[in-house]
Amino acid sequence: MTYEEGSLLEPLSVALAGIDRSNLRLGDSLVICGAGPIGLVSLLAAHAAGAAPIVITDLDENRLARAKELVPRVRTVLVSRSDDAKALGKKIVDTLGEEAKLVLECTGVEGSIHAGIYAARFGGAVFVIGVGKDFQSIPFMHLSAKEIDLRFQYRYHDTYPKGISLVKEGLINLKPLVTHRFSLEQGVEAFAAASNPTARAVKVQIIDD
Repeated sequence: MTYEEGSLLEPLSVALAGIDRSNLRLGDSLVICGAGPIGLVSLLAAHAAGAAPIVITDLDENRLARAKELVPRVRTVLVSRSDDAKALGKKIVDTLGEEAKLVLECTGVEGSIHAGIYAARFGGAVFVIGVGKDFQSIPFMHLSAKEIDLRFQYRYHDTYPKGISLVKEGLINLKPLVTHRFSLEQGVEAFAAASNPTARAVKVQIIDD
């Protein structure tokens, strides 16, 4: 394992904790909300775990295109900030071909959580990995009537050994997540790329040659 791969074990650990705690199983229909770094790593982990079919959503077409590069079989849904949550949930279901057994919500955005809830099946689960506002509303009666479990993740533990094994065995390839590389002398530019959406960065690496 390279140092570059090793540095990506932290986001992989977030995804692996989500996979474990959400009880994802082989053949489970899955929706991943958000194709940022955590969403993409969750996609890689869910693909390795045998989730099928899989839909991933995002506001950015480029991130969805990268998701397709990482896992060609994934189905994508482009989101608009003006989307109605119920309508978006239906679009997700139509793209998935069924209501989702599990939703991994990787943005923490209230509207995205709502859409994930509306995409879940009776008795399904919405597992929120993303970090959002301190106080948010939820479609309480929809959750209740469909007996959907709403669960959350805050940290992870004991995931690095599993992550190392998965990368070493070739089940998860983290290398494509690194989209920008800079020398130590270019540190300022590296942080600028990481914080600028127009740079289309997933993961930025500073390499000490």
